[in-house]
Amino acid sequence: MEKRILGLDPGLAILGFGAITCTQISHKVQETTVNMLDFGVIRTSAGVEMGQRLCTLFDDLHTLMEELQPDLVAIEKLFFYRMSSTIVVAQARGVLILVLSQRRLPYVEFTPAQIKQALTGYGNADKSEVQEAVARELDLDEIPKPDDAADALAVALTASYQL
Repeated sequence: MEKRILGLDPGLAILGFGAITCTQISHKVQETTVNMLDFGVIRTSAGVEMGQRLCTLFDDLHTLMEELQPDLVAIEKLFFYRMSSTIVVAQARGVLILVLSQRRLPYVEFTPAQIKQALTGYGNADKSEVQEAVARELDLDEIPKPDDAADALAVALTASYQL
């Protein structure tokens, strides 16, 4: 049995995505293989009006869902220190949740600490430790770039550990 998980790292300027497949190898033993399917980012330009940027996210997310056909979506929860950044990302996140609701896709959310704990065993791990864990878990020769895409793969992996 195969399950597709799409991880998303929400943002207005850059929204990272990472898709993996989880395949159960044996019915008797809960052994699962995890493989990377795709990763990348959706970008919007700061020089464009906010409404148009949100429309771009909306359209591109629908296209992404159509192409990847995820069974489950995993989202990194908001965590920011500057209020202005939080508001902008929250708007992008609202569009993301709308797209998932329109497509009736189930989703789970994880805090940055939960993702770090799942991948490294340590909730205060730094970004490089998480990225190295992503490359190791997916048997990749190098860390996926840009960072937003690697973060999205980390979110997807965190969801896969809970299957």
